[in-house]
Amino acid sequence: MTEVYLYSFGSVVLVSLISFIGVFTLGMSNRLLGKILIYMISFAAGALLGDAFFHLLPEVVAEMGFTIWISFYVMVGIGLSFFVEKVVRWRHCHHVTTADHPHPFAWMNLFGDGVHNFIDGLIIGASYLVSVPVGIATTVAVILHEIPQEIGDFGVLLHGGFSKGKALLLNFLTALTAIVGVFIALLMASYVEGITGILIPLAAGGFIYIAVADLIPELHKEVAVSRSILQFLFGTLGVALMVGMMFLPLGGHGHEHGKEGHDVEEIHEQEVH
Repeated sequence: MTEVYLYSFGSVVLVSLISFIGVFTLGMSNRLLGKILIYMISFAAGALLGDAFFHLLPEVVAEMGFTIWISFYVMVGIGLSFFVEKVVRWRHCHHVTTADHPHPFAWMNLFGDGVHNFIDGLIIGASYLVSVPVGIATTVAVILHEIPQEIGDFGVLLHGGFSKGKALLLNFLTALTAIVGVFIALLMASYVEGITGILIPLAAGGFIYIAVADLIPELHKEVAVSRSILQFLFGTLGVALMVGMMFLPLGGHGHEHGKEGHDVEEIHEQEVH
């Protein structure tokens, strides 16, 4: 369990540090940044879908068997993501944006980012409870999604009236809610039996929603054939990354199962002799 705690909290600290990536975009033109981001979004969408369908859902089915409850929790994860996004988008303000009066949409963006990062922490913690390889794959998927999101959030805060320094600081503080999410996921695992059987399909539903409702619609805004093909290729690379991580010797359940299988073979050979 100590290994799970170390990996989980190490991962969310790494994810939280991604919030500072906005500072590296200050010298870029909007046109160049837009070209880079669209392919990063494609890659992230593929990674999120790949993690959901090749890591999270297969693991929970292997643990629980396929039941209707898995489908139910996936749908709840999609619905919950939709609800959270709706809440974040409700408020608007028509006052002039100044340094003394940042737009409420900027504050609402911070609130939404905090909630989102908290959920990311829950997902990362739950994933490491399943196995180290699943946790690492999920962390990679979250990071790939966070990079374009944090760049966008940084731009929203600047547009909302915050100074560059304050925007970076507030972005980082909201990112730290992921640590709270990890703590709660690990705490729940200590008191609620089979909690991963609920959290993992919820996480898969959330990843599916983010990919198909938030990221992929952004890709449809680009209609040029050559760029559309590149988007598809980057999305495919994101999926391929998640598939490839299934075969990396990262430790966790895969190795435990392999060891158990090897022990069984040895026992069988001894019985034969």
